[in-house]
Amino acid sequence: MPRFGGIASMMRLPVVTSAAGLDAAFIGVPLDIGTSHRPGARFGPREIRSESALIRPYNMATGAAPFDALQVADLGDVPINTYSLEKSVDIITDFYDELLAHDCVPLTLGGDHTIALPILRAVAKKYGSVALVHVDAHADVNADMFGERIAHGTPFRRAVEEDLLVGSKVFQIGLRGSGYARDDFDWPRQQGFNLVLAHEIWYQSLAPLMARVRETIGNTPCYLSFDIDGIDPAYAGGTGTPEIGGLSVPQALEIIRGCFGLNLVGCDLVEVSPPYDLSGNTALLAANLLYEMLCVLPGVPRR
Repeated sequence: MPRFGGIASMMRLPVVTSAAGLDAAFIGVPLDIGTSHRPGARFGPREIRSESALIRPYNMATGAAPFDALQVADLGDVPINTYSLEKSVDIITDFYDELLAHDCVPLTLGGDHTIALPILRAVAKKYGSVALVHVDAHADVNADMFGERIAHGTPFRRAVEEDLLVGSKVFQIGLRGSGYARDDFDWPRQQGFNLVLAHEIWYQSLAPLMARVRETIGNTPCYLSFDIDGIDPAYAGGTGTPEIGGLSVPQALEIIRGCFGLNLVGCDLVEVSPPYDLSGNTALLAANLLYEMLCVLPGVPRR
């Protein structure tokens, strides 16, 4: 079957209905009713899968060969309730509870960033409070948005309140843009978060930063959450809340490849909104970053 033919699963992997026997799985969460500006992330999982068709098994840069050691498949999409964010959050947690019961590592295609909270709830049930590597233009620690406590700008505030995170082992990388107040970034710092603002790392290799991340987090179970708007809109314009002055694609690769050696127990790639990038480049980048996440999971061999 040519790569442009067949069912559009992630990397042309088998589509299955159970995580039994899997070491890792790609899952779509087509939800965008938690977004605050431009919608469309509900179409992210489908477009990311379509743009993943050209990705091959071996990582020529790192030597990683994930399929030589791991059983991996596409678990399809979580059947969210498109009319109720509250119900969808519970549906997502229940889905990931079942997946994690099989010791399967989830690699999630979003969807808006609201989905990180219900996933972290399931992850914390299995592993306890976890470390976090969070790439984003925004800290997503709002107390509420338009009076709502659950939205794509609040997941990590709720995660702290629910004791899902180890504050001193949280890294937020790529933060930037205008704010609502001078002290917008004070709250995460008060929780012990390590903030790396985008302008502090312009024109730099992020290898030294990732060495510090690995040293700080150690073997603590770690979740990787990557908002595509962490990358500059010159490379990834198909997103709901774009901010100029972001990370480059090589920096994004350095961050994910720099997670090799961490005890990763789950990853997500969120906020791809295909209607705002008809070229497909944003989804293409997202698909490749998800593949890079697969390549740094524990147990993946390298040459």
